[in-house]
Amino acid sequence: MTYSKGKLNGSVLIVKNGKIVCNTALGYRNIEKKIKADKNTSFYIASLRKSFTATAILMLRQKELLNLDDKASQYVKLPGYATNITIRQLLQHTSGIKDYESLFSKTGLTNLDVIHWLYAQKSLDFAPDSQFKYSNSGYIILSRIIENVSGKSYSTFMNQYIFGPLHMNNTYVYEPTTVIQNKALGYNQQQKSDDYSIFTTGDGGIYSTPEDLYQFDQALRNFTLINESNTASMYSPHKLSNGKLTNYGFAWFIDQKEGEKSVSHTGGLNGFRAVFWRDLQHNSCIIALTNQGDAFPLADFLNDTKKAIQ
Repeated sequence: MTYSKGKLNGSVLIVKNGKIVCNTALGYRNIEKKIKADKNTSFYIASLRKSFTATAILMLRQKELLNLDDKASQYVKLPGYATNITIRQLLQHTSGIKDYESLFSKTGLTNLDVIHWLYAQKSLDFAPDSQFKYSNSGYIILSRIIENVSGKSYSTFMNQYIFGPLHMNNTYVYEPTTVIQNKALGYNQQQKSDDYSIFTTGDGGIYSTPEDLYQFDQALRNFTLINESNTASMYSPHKLSNGKLTNYGFAWFIDQKEGEKSVSHTGGLNGFRAVFWRDLQHNSCIIALTNQGDAFPLADFLNDTKKAIQ
C-alpha cells in the first residue's frame, strides 16, 4: 500500500457493509510523556465539525424554526454587504463570505473575533451562488444562528440534542473551560508540539473519537436526528447561477458514480488531521483521526482502504 512507509499515530475505525472490520488506536496521545492513545482518546476533528453544524441547522428547520432560504441576517447581525446571503448559501459555501483563514494562527481566537474581522472587510468575495468557495466564516455565522434560534449556546445544543442522545461520551466542544482527560496533543511531522489553541465554534473546535463519529454516521443513516427529506438535502449538490453543479451539499463533499453515492469530509489544523468517508449505499465508512501533522499520508490511506472495502 502507498501509505505503508508512514507510521500512523492516531485512531482508525473501518466499517464494511455494516460490520466493523477495524477499530484500533496506535501510537501516543502525548509523545513527551509516552502516554499511549486508546480507542477513547479524543482527537481534534477540525472541519469534520461542520457536519454537526449542518445537522443542527436542519434540526431547527425540521422544527420549523427557520427556513434554509431565509436571510442569515434575520437571525444574526451581519455587515451591510452580507445582509442578503441565505442560510442555504452559507451551508453550501456559495455565499461569497470571506474566509478568515488569515487569523488561524491567533491563539485563543473566538467567534466574536471572526465577526469583528468580517465587519472590517468591505465586500463579499463574489456574488452569492455564482461560485463555490470554501469559507470557515460561513459556519461561524451558522453557529451563531443555532444559538440565537435555539436560545442555547452551541455547546449546550450539541450536548443536549446530538452528543447526549447518541451516547457520544468522548466528544466535546472545545471551550476555554473544557477539560478532556483523555485528550490527544497535536504534533508536527518532526514530533514537535503543534497543539490546537483557538475557540471558534461551528467550523471546527470539536474533539471526538472514531467510535463516537460512527454513532453519528449511524444516526444519519437511520434518520434519528433529521428525517429522510432533510437528510437527502444534505447530500444533494448545489446548482450555481451559471448552471454548473458543485460537488458539495451541506457539509459533505459528494462523489456520485454509476448510481453509487459516497460523501466525505476532511479536516486539518495544527498537528491534527481527520477524514470521514461514508458509502451511502453499502453502510460502509472509514474514519481516521491523527495527531502527527502530515507525517502519515492520510489521503493515500483513505484511497487504498476504499478499494479494499468496496
